[in-house]
Amino acid sequence: MGEESGDHETPLLHSYFSPKRTGTLWSCTAHIITAVIGSGVLSFAWSVAQLGWIAGPASVICFAIITYVSSFLLADCYRSPDPINGTRNRSYIDAVRVNLGRTQTLLCGLLQNLLFYGTGVAYVITTSTSMRAIQRSYCYHKEGHEALCSYGETIYLLVFGLVQILISQIPDFHSMEWLSIVASIMSFTYCFIGFGLSFAKVIENGRIKGSITGVPEASIADKLWLAFQALGDIAFAYGYSIILLEIQDTLKSPPPENKTMKKASMAAIFITTFFYLCCGCFGYAAFGSLAPGNLLTGFGFYEPYWLIDLANACIVLHLVGAYQIYSQPVFAFGERWFTKKFPTSRFVNNFYTFKNIPPLPPLKINLLRVCFRTAYVASTTAVAMIFPYFNDVLGVLGALSFWPLAIYFPVEMYMVQNKIDSWTRKWIVVRTFSLFCLFVTIISLVASIEGLISAKSSS
Repeated sequence: MGEESGDHETPLLHSYFSPKRTGTLWSCTAHIITAVIGSGVLSFAWSVAQLGWIAGPASVICFAIITYVSSFLLADCYRSPDPINGTRNRSYIDAVRVNLGRTQTLLCGLLQNLLFYGTGVAYVITTSTSMRAIQRSYCYHKEGHEALCSYGETIYLLVFGLVQILISQIPDFHSMEWLSIVASIMSFTYCFIGFGLSFAKVIENGRIKGSITGVPEASIADKLWLAFQALGDIAFAYGYSIILLEIQDTLKSPPPENKTMKKASMAAIFITTFFYLCCGCFGYAAFGSLAPGNLLTGFGFYEPYWLIDLANACIVLHLVGAYQIYSQPVFAFGERWFTKKFPTSRFVNNFYTFKNIPPLPPLKINLLRVCFRTAYVASTTAVAMIFPYFNDVLGVLGALSFWPLAIYFPVEMYMVQNKIDSWTRKWIVVRTFSLFCLFVTIISLVASIEGLISAKSSS
């Protein structure tokens, strides 16, 4: 294959961030599923409810197709200038720098790391909600349905933050295959439970709830705000393009990495779309206009309490891994920057090995890693405490990232790499595709920000 990427890290850091690549189609698919099926799936019943029986499922399918097209274009950018024999771009931002230049690299880096950070905040919120639901469910089961089982969110946010501080010391993205596989199993489990409970509730109701137009609102403006916010939620649920090249960098070759990634993307998107449609459509059929923002909270906290507890426990375990999937690229980016900026600093570059901590294996500790990663996790936890609004946060993140990161940069890099001339048929098709997605992004972002401000002002 082509020569290795000419990165500028010190030899120590290069070996630290670039171990041997051993990933396969299956591990790659597991990474993608872990990144895609996250807290977003829980909002699909609410999103379908805002859009109705026709526009809701159609929107899910459209975003699946758009995501696959984006991943198809982006997979070829892993190597430049040739997608099979070119030099490796080991991250999304590396590909942008090689193909589009410094200015767009700075913009991409800002947006990418902002989304990584925001996704971490969303996962902290979701996990704390699920942990609190488990305790409430157990309380009602033990004390009776009339018991005052109300708990604050702060303790659960802090617990999740402490767990992530420990797990964030995993050296790099390539070491997380086992965590992705466990997280994928957990995501399948709670999706199956959500789907099963929704299906059972439809049978219990004896009819399919919902309507063609979705949840009725007092005015057309209110209806449009919520519909556009729902599009932002759906966009967030499919937003894994920003870590596609980081995942692709874990693959061994031959076969060529871009071919394996395209197969993995197709398989992962097909699987996740199936679960999204099941959870979204059956959740809407079960609850109708009362579809909750988080599907699993709609079934109450009573019986079968153990099944709902299991689903929420799976969410917690899954998001422990998903948080790291989105955080590891930030860790790598920040630590590489510090190493380039301070190449002689012992605090930044030295590693200390601790061998006498039975029964643990020898531990390699880097002071920069401990401090930087701890501060990062602590800050996401603090922001989650300030804005604990699940659907509104998802909508803002999805809308903010959808066009620039999932569409604009992949399209621009594809056109540069393939030398597509202006005003040719292919140029017109690709530009039209990009402009359509830009329009969706703008209206979704405005609606989601309005929803977040309204939620904060009314709390």
